[in-house]
Amino acid sequence: MQTVRFGKAQVSRFIVGGNPFSGFSHQTPDTDNKMRHYYSAAHIKEVLRQAESVGVTAVISRADYHVCRVLMEYWDEGGKLQWFAQTCPEIASPEVCTDRAAAFGATGVHIHGGVMDMLLAQGRMKEAVNAAKKIRDMGLAVGIAGHNPDVFRWAEDAKLDVDYYMCCYYNSAHRDKRAEHVSGMSEWFLEEDRQTMTQLIRQLSRPVVHYKILAVGRNDPAEAFRYAARCMRDTDAVCVGVYPEVKRDMVAEDVKLFEQALAAARGKASRG
Repeated sequence: MQTVRFGKAQVSRFIVGGNPFSGFSHQTPDTDNKMRHYYSAAHIKEVLRQAESVGVTAVISRADYHVCRVLMEYWDEGGKLQWFAQTCPEIASPEVCTDRAAAFGATGVHIHGGVMDMLLAQGRMKEAVNAAKKIRDMGLAVGIAGHNPDVFRWAEDAKLDVDYYMCCYYNSAHRDKRAEHVSGMSEWFLEEDRQTMTQLIRQLSRPVVHYKILAVGRNDPAEAFRYAARCMRDTDAVCVGVYPEVKRDMVAEDVKLFEQALAAARGKASRG
């Protein structure tokens, strides 16, 4: 599989996403609960091993206690995936989450997208600067996530010291007053938001992880990967969460669709 670089880390262009591990479906509370029941330590490790077997070299997942514990077991059993940790606003500050992620072996840490959206709305971006510096001082790859395109416009203007951006295709909820996702909250997935973010990505100075490209199960997978492949630069990757209880070979199927989409996009580009 092709790779890209985030700081000093070499990372596969397909990254397995870990929101489902922690019961975040972005669909319904019932689906959240089903994911929490399904994603035992054994099932999480099974997904990580499946990802390794098809060339994936990284996982992006939350720095919560459940994930930290499972990753420790996975690595103790010989697992090789690198972990890029997402801070958890409902648990602790970005700085505390960074300490936890570093202690449990993270390669990189990024500030949660809801946190970045909220800080921007409240004029508190100095806190984001300080949190990013904390990650840098810990010797980890540094990132920020966001759903609001203005987060990345601000980061570019501020020349924020980060190695990668996590750009969500959909600005799918109001996060002006509360950063964390609440199960069952109202969300929307608009085509105009997807177009706005992907147009912005082409102008950004850092590698980008494109995420929620499938609108968390709402988009046709083949179309979603084709769209992402057309919008990705050579420095970019995608992050996709999976739920094999629905489809056993979902990891392998998604990787195949992604690589086919990349090949088709390259072929189209070469033909002019």
